[in-house]
Amino acid sequence: MTDFEPGESASIISVTEKVRSLAIGAPLSAVHFLGDSAAFVGAEENIFVVAGDGDPVAVSVHGGGILCATSDGTRVVTGGDDGKVVSLNAKGETGVIATDSKRRWIDNVALHPDGAVAWSAGKTAFIRSSKDQQKSLDVPTTVGGLAFAPKGLRLAVAHYNGVTLWFPNMAAQPEFLAWAGSHLAVTFSPDNKFLVTAMHEPALHGWRLADNRHMRMTGYPGRVRSMAWSAGGKALATSGADTVIIWPFASKDGPMGKEPAMLAPLKARVTAVACHPDQAIFAAGYEDGTMLMVRMADGAEILVHRNGGAAIAALAWSAKGTLLAFAAEDGEAGLLTL
Repeated sequence: MTDFEPGESASIISVTEKVRSLAIGAPLSAVHFLGDSAAFVGAEENIFVVAGDGDPVAVSVHGGGILCATSDGTRVVTGGDDGKVVSLNAKGETGVIATDSKRRWIDNVALHPDGAVAWSAGKTAFIRSSKDQQKSLDVPTTVGGLAFAPKGLRLAVAHYNGVTLWFPNMAAQPEFLAWAGSHLAVTFSPDNKFLVTAMHEPALHGWRLADNRHMRMTGYPGRVRSMAWSAGGKALATSGADTVIIWPFASKDGPMGKEPAMLAPLKARVTAVACHPDQAIFAAGYEDGTMLMVRMADGAEILVHRNGGAAIAALAWSAKGTLLAFAAEDGEAGLLTL
Protein backbone atom coordinates (compact mmCIF):
# COMPACT_ATOMS: atom_id res chain seq x y z
CA MET A 1 0.00 0.00 0.00
CA THR A 2 1.32 3.45 -0.85
CA ASP A 3 1.11 6.88 0.67
CA PHE A 4 -1.96 8.90 -0.28
CA GLU A 5 -1.23 12.35 -1.61
CA PRO A 6 -4.08 14.87 -1.73
CA GLY A 7 -5.76 14.60 -5.11
CA GLU A 8 -3.99 11.36 -5.94
CA SER A 9 -6.11 8.59 -7.41
CA ALA A 10 -5.68 5.28 -5.61
CA SER A 11 -7.11 1.81 -5.95
CA ILE A 12 -8.71 2.00 -2.53
CA ILE A 13 -12.30 2.88 -1.74
CA SER A 14 -12.51 6.45 -0.47
CA VAL A 15 -15.23 8.12 1.59
CA THR A 16 -13.30 11.33 2.21
CA GLU A 17 -15.97 13.39 0.47
CA LYS A 18 -18.57 12.10 2.96
CA VAL A 19 -16.65 13.32 6.01
CA ARG A 20 -18.05 16.42 7.67
CA SER A 21 -15.10 18.67 8.47
CA LEU A 22 -15.13 20.56 11.76
CA ALA A 23 -12.85 23.51 12.40
CA ILE A 24 -12.38 23.30 16.16
CA GLY A 25 -9.51 25.77 16.14
CA ALA A 26 -7.74 24.40 19.20
CA PRO A 27 -5.36 21.47 19.73
CA LEU A 28 -7.25 18.25 20.53
CA SER A 29 -6.28 15.23 22.62
CA ALA A 30 -9.35 12.95 22.72
CA VAL A 31 -12.85 12.42 21.38
CA HIS A 32 -15.84 10.59 22.88
CA PHE A 33 -19.52 10.18 22.07
CA LEU A 34 -22.41 11.15 24.34
CA GLY A 35 -25.25 9.49 22.49
CA ASP A 36 -24.98 10.88 18.96
CA SER A 37 -23.14 14.01 20.10
CA ALA A 38 -19.37 14.06 19.65
CA ALA A 39 -17.30 15.57 22.45
CA PHE A 40 -13.86 16.71 21.28
CA VAL A 41 -11.54 17.18 24.25
CA GLY A 42 -9.19 20.12 23.88
CA ALA A 43 -5.65 20.17 25.19
CA GLU A 44 -6.65 23.08 27.41
CA GLU A 45 -9.77 24.28 29.21
CA ASN A 46 -12.57 23.24 26.84
CA ILE A 47 -14.52 20.32 25.46
CA PHE A 48 -16.11 21.07 22.08
CA VAL A 49 -19.51 19.39 21.71
CA VAL A 50 -21.01 18.77 18.26
CA ALA A 51 -24.68 17.78 18.30
CA GLY A 52 -26.37 16.78 15.05
CA ASP A 53 -25.63 19.25 12.27
CA GLY A 54 -24.78 22.02 14.73
CA ASP A 55 -21.49 23.85 15.07
CA PRO A 56 -18.99 22.94 17.80
CA VAL A 57 -19.94 24.45 21.16
CA ALA A 58 -17.10 25.09 23.62
CA VAL A 59 -17.80 24.00 27.19
CA SER A 60 -15.30 25.12 29.82
CA VAL A 61 -14.28 22.26 32.13
CA HIS A 62 -10.84 23.21 33.50
CA GLY A 63 -8.84 26.31 34.32
CA GLY A 64 -5.79 25.02 32.46
CA GLY A 65 -4.51 21.93 30.71
CA ILE A 66 -6.71 18.85 30.32
CA LEU A 67 -4.43 15.91 31.09
CA CYS A 68 -6.76 12.90 30.70
CA ALA A 69 -10.28 12.00 29.62
CA THR A 70 -12.57 8.99 29.56
CA SER A 71 -16.24 8.30 28.88
CA ASP A 72 -18.93 5.69 29.47
CA GLY A 73 -21.25 7.07 26.80
CA THR A 74 -23.35 9.10 29.23
CA ARG A 75 -20.65 11.46 30.52
CA VAL A 76 -17.11 12.51 29.76
CA VAL A 77 -14.84 12.72 32.80
CA THR A 78 -11.61 14.70 32.62
CA GLY A 79 -8.65 15.47 34.87
CA GLY A 80 -6.72 18.71 34.72
CA ASP A 81 -3.61 20.49 35.92
CA ASP A 82 -5.94 22.58 38.09
CA GLY A 83 -6.31 19.55 40.39
CA LYS A 84 -9.95 18.94 39.45
CA VAL A 85 -11.91 15.95 38.19
CA VAL A 86 -14.83 17.21 36.11
CA SER A 87 -17.77 15.52 34.38
CA LEU A 88 -19.74 16.64 31.33
CA ASN A 89 -23.10 15.06 30.41
CA ALA A 90 -25.04 14.92 27.18
CA LYS A 91 -27.03 18.04 28.13
CA GLY A 92 -23.84 20.07 28.30
CA GLU A 93 -23.95 20.25 32.09
CA THR A 94 -20.67 20.11 33.99
CA GLY A 95 -19.91 19.16 37.58
CA VAL A 96 -16.78 18.94 39.73
CA ILE A 97 -16.42 15.40 41.01
CA ALA A 98 -13.35 16.08 43.12
CA THR A 99 -10.64 18.65 43.79
CA ASP A 100 -7.27 17.41 44.96
CA SER A 101 -6.49 18.74 48.43
CA LYS A 102 -2.95 19.62 47.34
CA ARG A 103 -4.02 20.88 43.89
CA ARG A 104 -1.88 18.19 42.27
CA TRP A 105 -2.30 17.35 38.60
CA ILE A 106 -4.93 14.72 37.84
CA ASP A 107 -3.01 12.33 35.58
CA ASN A 108 -5.50 9.51 34.95
CA VAL A 109 -9.24 8.88 35.12
CA ALA A 110 -11.39 5.75 34.75
CA LEU A 111 -15.10 4.94 34.88
CA HIS A 112 -16.93 1.85 36.13
CA PRO A 113 -20.26 0.74 34.61
CA ASP A 114 -22.02 1.20 37.96
CA GLY A 115 -21.04 4.87 38.11
CA ALA A 116 -17.87 4.71 40.20
CA VAL A 117 -15.05 7.06 39.21
CA ALA A 118 -11.31 6.59 39.71
CA TRP A 119 -8.54 9.14 39.31
CA SER A 120 -4.93 9.56 40.29
CA ALA A 121 -2.65 12.35 41.49
CA GLY A 122 1.02 11.55 41.96
CA LYS A 123 1.39 8.20 43.75
CA THR A 124 -2.21 8.10 44.97
CA ALA A 125 -5.22 6.48 43.32
CA PHE A 126 -8.73 7.45 44.39
CA ILE A 127 -12.14 5.83 43.95
CA ARG A 128 -15.47 7.59 44.41
CA SER A 129 -18.23 4.99 44.47
CA SER A 130 -21.68 5.45 42.97
CA LYS A 131 -22.80 6.09 46.57
CA ASP A 132 -20.27 8.96 46.90
CA GLN A 133 -17.99 7.03 49.24
CA GLN A 134 -14.35 7.91 48.59
CA LYS A 135 -11.26 5.78 49.24
CA SER A 136 -7.61 6.09 48.28
CA LEU A 137 -4.58 3.88 47.79
CA ASP A 138 -0.90 4.84 47.68
CA VAL A 139 1.38 2.90 45.33
CA PRO A 140 5.20 2.90 45.24
CA THR A 141 5.62 5.33 42.34
CA THR A 142 3.62 7.76 40.20
CA VAL A 143 0.48 6.17 38.77
CA GLY A 144 0.85 5.52 35.04
CA GLY A 145 -2.65 4.28 34.23
CA LEU A 146 -6.00 3.18 35.69
CA ALA A 147 -8.61 0.68 34.56
CA PHE A 148 -11.67 -0.88 36.16
CA ALA A 149 -12.25 -4.59 35.74
CA PRO A 150 -15.42 -5.37 33.77
CA LYS A 151 -16.74 -7.51 36.64
CA GLY A 152 -16.82 -6.49 40.29
CA LEU A 153 -15.27 -3.38 41.81
CA ARG A 154 -11.58 -3.92 41.12
CA LEU A 155 -9.16 -1.24 39.96
CA ALA A 156 -5.87 -1.87 38.18
CA VAL A 157 -3.27 0.77 39.03
CA ALA A 158 -0.25 0.74 36.69
CA HIS A 159 3.05 2.15 37.93
CA TYR A 160 6.78 1.51 37.81
CA ASN A 161 7.68 -2.20 37.97
CA GLY A 162 4.14 -3.53 37.74
CA VAL A 163 0.42 -3.21 38.43
CA THR A 164 -1.46 -3.14 41.71
CA LEU A 165 -4.94 -4.73 41.70
CA TRP A 166 -7.07 -3.00 44.30
CA PHE A 167 -10.39 -4.22 45.68
CA PRO A 168 -11.53 -1.09 47.56
CA ASN A 169 -14.45 -2.85 49.27
CA MET A 170 -12.29 -5.65 50.66
CA ALA A 171 -10.00 -5.53 53.69
CA ALA A 172 -7.40 -7.76 52.05
CA GLN A 173 -4.14 -6.31 50.81
CA PRO A 174 -4.05 -5.38 47.12
CA GLU A 175 -2.57 -7.91 44.73
CA PHE A 176 0.68 -6.99 42.97
CA LEU A 177 1.64 -8.11 39.46
CA ALA A 178 5.36 -7.51 38.98
CA TRP A 179 7.21 -6.78 35.77
CA ALA A 180 10.29 -4.55 35.57
CA GLY A 181 9.85 -1.26 33.79
CA SER A 182 7.49 1.68 33.62
CA HIS A 183 3.83 0.85 32.88
CA LEU A 184 2.00 3.85 31.41
CA ALA A 185 -1.45 2.50 30.48
CA VAL A 186 -3.52 -0.52 31.50
CA THR A 187 -6.60 -2.36 30.21
CA PHE A 188 -8.63 -5.43 31.16
CA SER A 189 -9.90 -7.77 28.46
CA PRO A 190 -13.71 -7.59 28.20
CA ASP A 191 -14.00 -11.20 29.48
CA ASN A 192 -11.98 -10.30 32.60
CA LYS A 193 -9.38 -12.99 31.87
CA PHE A 194 -6.38 -10.87 30.87
CA LEU A 195 -4.67 -7.63 31.89
CA VAL A 196 -2.42 -5.73 29.47
CA THR A 197 -0.19 -2.71 30.00
CA ALA A 198 1.58 -0.37 27.59
CA MET A 199 5.11 0.31 28.71
CA HIS A 200 7.53 3.21 28.41
CA GLU A 201 9.67 0.99 26.25
CA PRO A 202 8.20 -0.07 22.87
CA ALA A 203 6.32 -3.10 24.20
CA LEU A 204 3.16 -4.35 25.87
CA HIS A 205 3.10 -6.70 28.83
CA GLY A 206 0.24 -8.92 29.84
CA TRP A 207 -0.89 -11.30 32.54
CA ARG A 208 -3.40 -14.14 32.43
CA LEU A 209 -5.32 -13.39 35.61
CA ALA A 210 -6.22 -17.00 36.44
CA ASP A 211 -2.57 -17.81 37.22
CA ASN A 212 -0.74 -14.48 36.66
CA ARG A 213 1.23 -16.02 33.82
CA HIS A 214 3.23 -13.45 31.87
CA MET A 215 2.60 -12.49 28.26
CA ARG A 216 5.43 -10.61 26.54
CA MET A 217 4.19 -8.62 23.55
CA THR A 218 7.19 -7.00 21.88
CA GLY A 219 8.52 -6.02 18.46
CA TYR A 220 7.23 -2.45 18.26
CA PRO A 221 9.46 0.27 16.82
CA GLY A 222 7.81 2.91 19.03
CA ARG A 223 5.77 3.26 22.21
CA VAL A 224 2.19 2.02 22.17
CA ARG A 225 -0.07 4.98 22.94
CA SER A 226 -3.42 3.59 21.80
CA MET A 227 -5.10 0.22 22.48
CA ALA A 228 -8.60 -0.95 21.53
CA TRP A 229 -10.43 -4.25 22.12
CA SER A 230 -12.38 -5.66 19.20
CA ALA A 231 -16.10 -6.35 19.42
CA GLY A 232 -16.37 -9.40 21.67
CA GLY A 233 -12.86 -8.88 23.02
CA LYS A 234 -11.22 -11.54 20.85
CA ALA A 235 -8.43 -9.23 19.68
CA LEU A 236 -6.49 -6.19 20.87
CA ALA A 237 -5.58 -3.59 18.23
CA THR A 238 -2.62 -1.32 18.99
CA SER A 239 -0.64 1.62 17.65
CA GLY A 240 3.13 1.99 17.83
CA ALA A 241 4.20 0.66 14.41
CA ASP A 242 3.67 1.49 10.74
CA THR A 243 0.93 -1.16 10.71
CA VAL A 244 -1.87 -1.84 13.18
CA ILE A 245 -0.66 -4.69 15.40
CA ILE A 246 -3.54 -6.98 16.45
CA TRP A 247 -2.97 -9.53 19.20
CA PRO A 248 -5.22 -12.63 19.42
CA PHE A 249 -7.13 -13.22 22.66
CA ALA A 250 -9.73 -15.79 21.56
CA SER A 251 -8.09 -18.77 23.31
CA LYS A 252 -7.47 -19.37 27.00
CA ASP A 253 -3.77 -18.65 26.46
CA GLY A 254 -4.36 -15.31 24.75
CA PRO A 255 -1.41 -14.29 22.56
CA MET A 256 1.07 -16.63 24.27
CA GLY A 257 3.02 -18.47 21.57
CA LYS A 258 1.16 -16.71 18.77
CA GLU A 259 2.15 -14.04 16.25
CA PRO A 260 0.01 -10.91 15.96
CA ALA A 261 -1.76 -9.89 12.77
CA MET A 262 -0.41 -6.79 11.04
CA LEU A 263 -2.92 -4.80 8.99
CA ALA A 264 -3.15 -1.43 7.23
CA PRO A 265 0.55 -0.80 6.54
CA LEU A 266 1.63 2.73 5.64
CA LYS A 267 4.86 4.70 5.49
CA ALA A 268 3.75 6.46 8.67
CA ARG A 269 3.33 5.33 12.24
CA VAL A 270 -0.10 4.48 13.66
CA THR A 271 -1.09 6.97 16.36
CA ALA A 272 -4.66 5.95 17.24
CA VAL A 273 -6.93 2.93 16.92
CA ALA A 274 -10.63 2.40 17.67
CA CYS A 275 -12.68 -0.77 17.14
CA HIS A 276 -16.30 -0.79 15.96
CA PRO A 277 -18.65 -1.71 18.85
CA ASP A 278 -20.39 -4.56 17.00
CA GLN A 279 -18.48 -5.53 13.87
CA ALA A 280 -14.96 -6.79 13.13
CA ILE A 281 -13.88 -3.39 11.82
CA PHE A 282 -11.45 -0.85 13.19
CA ALA A 283 -10.39 2.70 12.43
CA ALA A 284 -6.73 3.68 12.40
CA GLY A 285 -5.14 7.13 12.43
CA TYR A 286 -1.55 7.87 11.45
CA GLU A 287 1.08 10.48 12.26
CA ASP A 288 0.81 11.96 8.74
CA GLY A 289 -2.93 12.63 9.09
CA THR A 290 -4.12 9.55 7.19
CA MET A 291 -7.15 7.74 8.56
CA LEU A 292 -8.45 4.35 7.43
CA MET A 293 -11.30 1.98 8.19
CA VAL A 294 -10.17 -1.64 8.01
CA ARG A 295 -11.98 -4.97 8.00
CA MET A 296 -10.22 -7.44 10.28
CA ALA A 297 -11.13 -10.58 8.33
CA ASP A 298 -9.22 -9.67 5.18
CA GLY A 299 -7.57 -6.31 5.78
CA ALA A 300 -9.78 -4.49 3.24
CA GLU A 301 -9.33 -0.73 3.63
CA ILE A 302 -11.42 2.39 3.15
CA LEU A 303 -9.76 5.81 3.11
CA VAL A 304 -11.49 8.27 5.44
CA HIS A 305 -8.94 11.10 5.60
CA ARG A 306 -5.96 11.77 3.36
CA ASN A 307 -2.49 12.53 4.61
CA GLY A 308 -0.87 15.94 4.65
CA GLY A 309 -2.20 17.16 8.00
CA ALA A 310 -1.29 16.84 11.65
CA ALA A 311 -1.16 13.49 13.42
CA ILE A 312 -4.50 11.89 14.27
CA ALA A 313 -4.74 12.23 18.06
CA ALA A 314 -7.92 10.27 18.75
CA LEU A 315 -10.75 8.25 17.20
CA ALA A 316 -14.16 7.18 18.50
CA TRP A 317 -17.24 5.27 17.36
CA SER A 318 -20.72 6.04 18.61
CA ALA A 319 -22.32 3.29 20.70
CA LYS A 320 -24.51 2.24 17.75
CA GLY A 321 -21.52 2.20 15.41
CA THR A 322 -23.19 4.62 13.00
CA LEU A 323 -20.87 7.58 13.58
CA LEU A 324 -17.07 7.78 13.48
CA ALA A 325 -15.21 10.82 14.79
CA PHE A 326 -11.58 11.79 14.53
CA ALA A 327 -9.49 14.53 16.09
CA ALA A 328 -6.09 15.74 14.93
CA GLU A 329 -3.48 17.34 17.14
CA ASP A 330 -3.81 20.72 15.42
CA GLY A 331 -7.58 21.03 15.91
CA GLU A 332 -8.79 19.57 12.64
CA ALA A 333 -11.70 17.20 13.30
CA GLY A 334 -14.32 15.31 11.36
CA LEU A 335 -17.43 13.16 11.55
CA LEU A 336 -18.42 10.34 9.23
CA THR A 337 -21.97 9.01 9.22
CA LEU A 338 -22.14 5.36 8.19
